[in-house]
Amino acid sequence: MPLSPTLPRTDPEALAVLQRDHGRALFGFLVGLTAGDAQRAEDLVQETLVRLWQHPEALSSGHESMRPWLFTVARRLAIDARRARLSRPLEVDPEGLEHAPEPQDAVAGSVTAIDVRRAVGSLGPEHREVLMQVYFRDRSVAEAAAELGIPAGTVKSRTYYALRALRKDLQGYEYGLGA
Repeated sequence: MPLSPTLPRTDPEALAVLQRDHGRALFGFLVGLTAGDAQRAEDLVQETLVRLWQHPEALSSGHESMRPWLFTVARRLAIDARRARLSRPLEVDPEGLEHAPEPQDAVAGSVTAIDVRRAVGSLGPEHREVLMQVYFRDRSVAEAAAELGIPAGTVKSRTYYALRALRKDLQGYEYGLGA
């Protein structure tokens, strides 16, 4: 198999001179384009110099300074790198997953709701109405007593016995059912 001819490359000494003359300014320019990310800016400086190394014809373009060419190439590389980062899904730190909330199980939630409805439905009408007033309508004991036309002590007593009955019917659930 015949070997392909060697592609022309920029002279390493000329490349070193350009890096010395323009490297610091190029780095500062790229730090600005990368929102202060010095590591990314350094990578882009190196990639810009690789492009110059791969395209020696840029040196013979007749420009007074190579800085505009270098800045243009660097800017395009920064834009391409940003687009590539944005097109990928965000990387997730494995430690962050430990602090993520547990996913909600819709089936388990539905089963719980059915169990709670069944348990509340099994209560007597007096107990069920007290719970509706105090827990579901968020009324105070005094407000529930006034609404139901019974003494506040009766509201407290019925609430206690209703919650006790629910606790018995809903064994295995860890919901704070009050007193």
